[in-house]
Amino acid sequence: MSLPVFLHPDLSAAAPGSSVAIDGAEGRHAVTVKRVQPGQQVALVDPEGFRAEVTVTDVQGKDLLVGTVGAIAQVPEPDPRVVVIQAIPKSERAELAVDLATQAGADEIIAWQADRCVAKWDGKKAHKAVAKWQAAATAAAKQSRRPRVPRVSGPLSTAQVAQLIGNGNPGATTAPGPAPATAFVLHEEGQTSLKDVPQDQLRGTIYLLIGPEGGIGPEELQRLGATAVRLGPEVLRTASAAMVALAVLGVRTNRW
Repeated sequence: MSLPVFLHPDLSAAAPGSSVAIDGAEGRHAVTVKRVQPGQQVALVDPEGFRAEVTVTDVQGKDLLVGTVGAIAQVPEPDPRVVVIQAIPKSERAELAVDLATQAGADEIIAWQADRCVAKWDGKKAHKAVAKWQAAATAAAKQSRRPRVPRVSGPLSTAQVAQLIGNGNPGATTAPGPAPATAFVLHEEGQTSLKDVPQDQLRGTIYLLIGPEGGIGPEELQRLGATAVRLGPEVLRTASAAMVALAVLGVRTNRW
């Protein structure tokens, strides 16, 4: 059985035999909610992909766990790296979309205020909404035993998304360095299935755009400039589309 996972702010200085501790909200989750006891083993992960297997030596109060590191390693980032750009769903499906995308391995999630989004994140709502998405991603990452928690940001307008993805041309680069960046938008009228995209376009960074419940209109699709692809004969709900697409990318690349 896999070890329960808890978050640590920085494990870069940890080594086998060294002592580590977690406190605060994460320590409370381990000690009070999960009732971890001395002698048990847990896994600690940090934002840089370090993962340590730890034997618990002490718990104090309601929120302090102390343990000894047994093994530690830094898990490399997946290649290709997949950034999910998720059009903001209705409230009842928003956190589900983030949860499922995180379980399937999204490396980053960006909220997208698409033209046809029913939900609108104004300036007052945006900060709280992003925090809710980040909390959902954190919980899903721990539950699925991931070594990294995807970062959540946004919301971006369609114009900002188009600028970020560099118009989505296969092989276009959006940052210095040799790694290519490619953008795909899931669309029912896409002429190519994601399973048939040429292998040389599945490298570097992949931006995966998921539209809203109302779909993406022709004018907005043109503004985005990303390559339209489909998943299959069915039209998936916005909350589950990223998960299915990530599964396709998982089996077609070295991500899985």
